[in-house]
Amino acid sequence: MQTYKHAKYLSFITLSSILVACGGGGATKPPSTTISSAVSSASSAPASSVSSVASSAASSTAALKALIKLNQIGYKPSAEKLAVIPAVAATTFTVTKTSDNSVVLTGNLSAAQTWSPADESVKLADFSSLTAEGEYTLTVAGIEKSASFKIATNAYDALNAGAIKAFYFNRASTELLETHAGIYKRAAGHPGTKVYIHKSAATAARPEGTIVSAPKGWYDAGDYNLYIVNSGISTYTMLAAYEHHADYFKTQNLNIPESGDAVPDVLNEAMWNLEWMLAMQDPNDGGVYHKLTSKNFSGMVMPDADTSDRFMVQKATPATLDFAAVMAVASRIYAPYEATYPGLSAKMLNAAKSAYQWAKANPALYYVQPSDISTGGYGDNNATDEFAWAAAELYITTKDNAYYTDLNPSAVTADVPSWPGVKSLGWISLAHNVDSLTGAADKALIKNRLDGLATTIVAKKAASAYGVPLVDSDFNWGSNSGALNQAMMLLAAYKLDNSKTDYLKTAQSLLDYVLGRNPTDFSYVTGFGVRTPQNIHHRPSEADGIAGSIPGFLAGGANPGQQDKSGCGVPYPSNLPAKSYLDNTCSYASNEIAINWNAPLVYVSAALQVLTP
Repeated sequence: MQTYKHAKYLSFITLSSILVACGGGGATKPPSTTISSAVSSASSAPASSVSSVASSAASSTAALKALIKLNQIGYKPSAEKLAVIPAVAATTFTVTKTSDNSVVLTGNLSAAQTWSPADESVKLADFSSLTAEGEYTLTVAGIEKSASFKIATNAYDALNAGAIKAFYFNRASTELLETHAGIYKRAAGHPGTKVYIHKSAATAARPEGTIVSAPKGWYDAGDYNLYIVNSGISTYTMLAAYEHHADYFKTQNLNIPESGDAVPDVLNEAMWNLEWMLAMQDPNDGGVYHKLTSKNFSGMVMPDADTSDRFMVQKATPATLDFAAVMAVASRIYAPYEATYPGLSAKMLNAAKSAYQWAKANPALYYVQPSDISTGGYGDNNATDEFAWAAAELYITTKDNAYYTDLNPSAVTADVPSWPGVKSLGWISLAHNVDSLTGAADKALIKNRLDGLATTIVAKKAASAYGVPLVDSDFNWGSNSGALNQAMMLLAAYKLDNSKTDYLKTAQSLLDYVLGRNPTDFSYVTGFGVRTPQNIHHRPSEADGIAGSIPGFLAGGANPGQQDKSGCGVPYPSNLPAKSYLDNTCSYASNEIAINWNAPLVYVSAALQVLTP
């Protein structure tokens, strides 16, 4: 297992031609109407959650210490609502209605405590009792600047739509038309119709240099390569969001090319990547190639300017099992849409079974980076979790008890998922489908696995001065996705037993953290919040000539490892775990985006929108 979520970029340090392209100017985005039309024209949520980015302003580290930190997007009426207050002398807070400055709530602040990841002494303001929709201002004596927030029944509709639309903005092999992309329109790049079999992937049926076609897919992160391992967890999380909360997505219109057909847009978007994944399976034996990539990372250019040769590189057991799991899930989710995708559900299930059999015949074939390839490794030398996940999904879809036996559930624990650790994805799926499982399933074990993990996460929140279940060790590469994956596990457990309201509250706090209740005062989702990343490490955002970042992307977040600092040339504002974040294009260690980081944002924003009463 790799130490860093995106350890693939350690080799990136040597690419000085790329690292020189630091700095995006720090300008704010264009007016909100431009941003909101690019994200979605159909969400019923007000555009103000997007438009507030126009008021984004840089603050010094000293000034940030005196700020009230809260969710910059807002809250559903019955949600737990917390704000972090610097440890001033005041013992109370006041909430006023913004429209007429009338006082609607006064409350007591908690006692001051120090939060180790930020080395800050803070108090908490709990204004959960305020449930009326509207716009409000929270003030505390001794803090010059108040904080504004909203309460709305559709609090996360626009955020969810934007998080999904980000995947559209990262599509390979297609032009993004102004009709759908607004000012972020661009030419097509990486057609994927001429891909070479790399020598590491050569077989008798497909010798080195064989040309194959594998178009579509999502660019993995800030680069233009495509990786099955990371596509696995990302596509699954998107599909799980739909499977668990289907009604929420059925009327959503994202203004993508497929909008208006018989298929929900989140499934239309996922299909763009699923079709690429299917092309990554060798039809001759069922094995799946680890990645489709150029030999080196491109410069900071638009997709159509990167014309380097592309290769399918080495088959590997983890990639093949990730593929098997995702295709088993997709088979059952797309089955009702047979009229739109005739024969596809069966094709996906057959592909999953074939991949699973290949993996059983090759149980420990791990990816080794060839000497002439320097793009992301995504190496994983333990496929135990991938075997468990694939077996779980095949069992759910086929009802074949042999797969449940392969799962060996008593030996599989639950933890917070990540791209190299996917066993808990199986627990999420088993929990959602628990009522339709065969008699072989231990339903009590399924519930206990999720409850045990959720209880551990909730305990971390209770001990946190910031009211979030994050400790020093949670701050690493892609820390924001780790926070949201914790929330996803909590919400899956809450669905099983909605009397466990602490699960819901803790998930809310994790989303709050990502959306501004954090020591940096950033809402880490581009275009959504008062202060958002303007210079993400993302080639189209850097090379498109438009100030700021394309909206809807989740930045990786605070990472004290600072693996990019030697080549960045711009200092981090702090070395403290929760403050080690740099809004600069050169900071791939804290400010890159990735599909496996956006996917849990899709899941959590939808689940909280649906499950919060």
